[in-house]
Amino acid sequence: MAVDIRVVEVGARDGLQNEPSFKSLPEENLARVRADFVIALADAGIIDVEAGAFVRPDKIPQMAATDKVLSLLQSERPDLWNTRRFWVLVPNMKGLELAMQAGAKHISVFTATSNAFNERNIKMSIEDSLSVIADITSSAKEAGVEVRGYVSTVWGCPYTGDTDPKKAIFITEKLLEYGVSEVSLGDTIGVATPNRVNTILREFQKDWPLAVHFHDTRGTAIANCLRAIDEGIRVVDSSAGGLGGCPYAKGASGNLATEDLLYMLHGMEYNTRVGNTRIDTDRICEAGEVIAERLQLHLPSRFHSAWKAAQRK
Repeated sequence: MAVDIRVVEVGARDGLQNEPSFKSLPEENLARVRADFVIALADAGIIDVEAGAFVRPDKIPQMAATDKVLSLLQSERPDLWNTRRFWVLVPNMKGLELAMQAGAKHISVFTATSNAFNERNIKMSIEDSLSVIADITSSAKEAGVEVRGYVSTVWGCPYTGDTDPKKAIFITEKLLEYGVSEVSLGDTIGVATPNRVNTILREFQKDWPLAVHFHDTRGTAIANCLRAIDEGIRVVDSSAGGLGGCPYAKGASGNLATEDLLYMLHGMEYNTRVGNTRIDTDRICEAGEVIAERLQLHLPSRFHSAWKAAQRK
């Protein structure tokens, strides 16, 4: 029996938030481009798609108009709105209020294992961020909104180096106590190697609902992903075309590419189907190609490059 792997597509949020060419678009166009990208990814068969973030537009202008993105999804594609999970990142109670006003049914919260990273990223200590997350999660769950958690810098911090796995375990346990449905463990600066993936994941309780989020800065993301699956992880974050990085970590370019991940998973006979919906790798490539052409981007995905070359024949 094939092992099931659930893919969480982060390209339209984590992928685009670090693209400077996206800043110059008018808000209306920005919403249209992102909504089209999200719809294309969902139409390709991905059940979990990040649709944006309710963050300050002066800090991350690429994520402005997330309310309009959700409005377009609801009005134009109610079939997808009712059968997919469209996640939006929420940094504080104001963000939650805006998300709920926009009709969001799935939100994400985030913190890090490093105080230095948190201070640069969200201007809060770990302790303060956990307090905010507790309030967000409580209010969201009361409203019937599902909450997903992200823990950044699990394998290393750009400011303080290697991180203690005990910090990631403590934070994860807190998030689960607050009521998040799953916790995504992030290699924010792309420093993990397969042996370190083993070392850290084996510290976590096996029954915790965990996902992994690897950046491919040093070319190890796909190997790290496979090792995580060997350790029992069944949910993997990835980004169409390999878009993204971390705006607060210099040089941390590139998420694990969804196309590369799918090629490996399908080739090894892992199952990415959820119900009757199977992810179509070609359609992921098509979605990535459209966004790349619109924004004049280079996509680092190896599979995408091979796919594009084959289209020219």
